[in-house]
Amino acid sequence: MKGYFGIGAEEISKAMNLGAILRTGHAFGASFAFTVNAHHKAQAVFDSDTSRSLKNVPYFGWDSIADMRLPKGCALVGIELTDDAAELPSFRHPRAAAYVLGRERGSLSAEMQSLCDHIVRIPTKFCVNVSVAAAITLYDRTLAMGGYPERPVMPGGPDLAAIEAWDLKQH
Repeated sequence: MKGYFGIGAEEISKAMNLGAILRTGHAFGASFAFTVNAHHKAQAVFDSDTSRSLKNVPYFGWDSIADMRLPKGCALVGIELTDDAAELPSFRHPRAAAYVLGRERGSLSAEMQSLCDHIVRIPTKFCVNVSVAAAITLYDRTLAMGGYPERPVMPGGPDLAAIEAWDLKQH
């Protein structure tokens, strides 16, 4: 996969959701994780983060938006249900991105949204759990950026010979 990404949340309050976001980010290969103005107890995070992400992925716990420091050239992508947001299936992910999700009972703050280079919405009828939104977003990034061969025309998995031919073309 090309580029790098970070995953984080603004004003997250539930340790189990934060733990699930950290574990999901770790599983998908996040380069870093972050929170902004989070309310959680570290021990409770470990209860849901069985991969011990904080020991494997750099974590930044910023107290406020003003404290945020993203790498130079890293686009901030807000995941939010707004009318003018790009739909995730049509969104081209930046090569270097930090994805930020909002708190459990609310939205990304207006200040955070104003800092975002892109606002993206998951096309659902209503909000899903914040950790589920993180997983959907990172799965979509993996599909879009991961360098996988095209899906077969017929239902089922790809033909192994076609995959080998595709691999040969890529290398």
